[in-house]
Amino acid sequence: MSETFVAPGEPIDLDNCAREPIHIPGSVQPRGVLLVVQDDGGVVLQASENVATVLGRPVDAVLGAPLGDVLGVPAARVVLEQLAAVPDHRTRNPGLVEIATADGTVQLDVVVHRPPPATLADPGPVFVVELEPADGPRPLTYGTTYESVRDAIADLNRAGELTELYDIAARHVRRLTGFDRVMIYRFDAEYNGEVVAEAKRRDLEPFLGLHYPASDIPAQARAMYEKSWIRLISDVAYTPVPVVPTVDPLSGRPLDLTYATLRSVSPVHCEYLRNMGVRASMSISLLRDGKLWGMVACHHYSGPHAPSYGVRAAAEFLGVALSARLVAQVEEDALAESRRASGVLARLVAASRDEEVRLAQALTRTDDLLTLVPADGVVVSVGTDVLTRGEVPDLGSCRALAAWASSVDELLATDRLPEETGAPGVPGIAGAVALALPDGGTVVWLRGEVVRTVDWGGDPHHKVIAVPEGDGVRLGPRQSFDLWREQVRGRALPWDDQHVQNAADLRTYLVEALFRRGRAEVNAARAIQRTLLPTSLPLVPGWSVDARYEPAGTGQVGGDWYDVLRLADGRLALTIGDVTGHGLATAAAMGQLRNATRAYLLDAAPPGVVLSRVAALARWTLPGQMATMAVALLDPATGEVDYAGAGHLPPLVVRADGTAAWEPVLGSPLIGLLTGEPAAGRTTLGPGDALLLFTDGVIERRRESLRDALARTVEAVGRPAPGDLDALVARLRDPASDDDATVVLLARD
Repeated sequence: MSETFVAPGEPIDLDNCAREPIHIPGSVQPRGVLLVVQDDGGVVLQASENVATVLGRPVDAVLGAPLGDVLGVPAARVVLEQLAAVPDHRTRNPGLVEIATADGTVQLDVVVHRPPPATLADPGPVFVVELEPADGPRPLTYGTTYESVRDAIADLNRAGELTELYDIAARHVRRLTGFDRVMIYRFDAEYNGEVVAEAKRRDLEPFLGLHYPASDIPAQARAMYEKSWIRLISDVAYTPVPVVPTVDPLSGRPLDLTYATLRSVSPVHCEYLRNMGVRASMSISLLRDGKLWGMVACHHYSGPHAPSYGVRAAAEFLGVALSARLVAQVEEDALAESRRASGVLARLVAASRDEEVRLAQALTRTDDLLTLVPADGVVVSVGTDVLTRGEVPDLGSCRALAAWASSVDELLATDRLPEETGAPGVPGIAGAVALALPDGGTVVWLRGEVVRTVDWGGDPHHKVIAVPEGDGVRLGPRQSFDLWREQVRGRALPWDDQHVQNAADLRTYLVEALFRRGRAEVNAARAIQRTLLPTSLPLVPGWSVDARYEPAGTGQVGGDWYDVLRLADGRLALTIGDVTGHGLATAAAMGQLRNATRAYLLDAAPPGVVLSRVAALARWTLPGQMATMAVALLDPATGEVDYAGAGHLPPLVVRADGTAAWEPVLGSPLIGLLTGEPAAGRTTLGPGDALLLFTDGVIERRRESLRDALARTVEAVGRPAPGDLDALVARLRDPASDDDATVVLLARD
């Protein structure tokens, strides 16, 4: 519990009942008596105040006395043998003892258990003895409970569906226990309950299908039900019997009654039951994987009702059997679903591995995605493809849903999409299973809004009433349990856990498929890039040309490229570029720009004209593609270099005396945004001078401004020479860079 419990003895109402320490109530129900006995010496340390009604001795005479004196030696021997028989004493409960009293001999059911470990006292362990009148059949005696339990188990085993299991269990528990009404109560993910089966007296109004809010059973009560399978209140109007002394004299702590059959229950719960007209109640836990899945709730209206421990033990056994059968049925259903899904997954995996078909298209050619995860429609977004299947909203909404899904952590399932942070508001869509793939790909299954009518046992939004008490009021549970109908909007049908797991399994295969496709794409892009880079550089008398390209360390193909071309008029053209993005599409764009540039250079056009023509072509054939470029034209006879750039770094000139300086930044837009002819510049290279063209991957460093990078490069460039470019790139480049790095050197001898 995140909150501390209220102090024992503090009055309990709805304002603090969620913090009520129900495991240490300090009292018991009066249908029996309770003794706490120290192992060492068998001395009674605590007792319920009503011991005289059963044992004929006042509580003062019992406390501090040996168990043999309190119960008699034969009865004490039965208790000790029962305690020593097996580690789990509850499997041997109850024992049968005879106690001699002033009115004669009385037979009692004796129930033995040890409190939870947290209450064990340092001076030595204790055990708890509970005594109830033995006025009913023994557990699983032939002709009584055995036949009933045997028939119930047989019927449960023949059931093939969960609804049939519920009905059988309710009918048999009522037949066995004699309660007026027996309900099977199932919790949802938020512990709101629904009555899914009911067996009742004919004159009672039906509760089947009614819902009850989670607050009707507080969290600490649910935790108690997970530890103790059964709880009986034989008369909701009982007066609690104190346990004296209140605390264990050995440990100084209140007695933990988690496992006690006589444990006194919350007064608020008793008031709740009285408001419903219930006089006696019994609950049996239904567990799945150790967690509370539901309950068998038994109500009696005609008066107090106290099934014997033997009958309760048999009913508890039925609860255990029903829990096991429910788990088995759920597992059978899950296995059947898994087999069905395996075939669908196999088809989808095979489709995803067909690299001749785009992945989004491969996944949406059939209804297999909607078979794998039942939904109204599905949206698949991979790369630039956004394809759909089934009933989906307009394309803009589909793109918005795909963009939102790309931000989830691998997988998210919701039946309340409008409440999800960052989710787009799409009219009519309330449920989604969003699957995020690497590189921003997504698969989103969609379900429309289902306006549900929920029938509650009383208004769940007004669970508290003010009850006059003395000069003031206290908060009490609601008094009306009449049908209260609520219309719930903004919700879709909940997603089945197995179907969500199917989506998770598909994601694993799709990640592998994307990896395979990505590897093939990288290989293809690398092949394209190799064909774009010059295999050899022209020889120009009196001049030296060299170049280096170093790919990024990410395993992807980047957008850097360069070219050196000898023109018909004897001039030498040097081109360098950087296309945004990575992969096959980038490599293809790189090839188009490189070939277009060569074509325009062969027309003997100046650099600015070449770039304007390339930009115009790119806007037409590569819409949305961005790139930076620089073109330099050398006249070998004069050393004059004409250059122009589109969003690219200017040339860096290193003079024969070792001084270096960047040519003026001309400030032209990059390819994709450039319209018209960019500004051009001219410089002259004398003997011993050199000119360098860089991509930004050579000089840029993280957390460093471009101005600082340019200045650092001037200081570190030195006197570059052909054959020394590897050392130059290593000197200038950020070791942690994830960008391509390209440099072209033109040097005059």
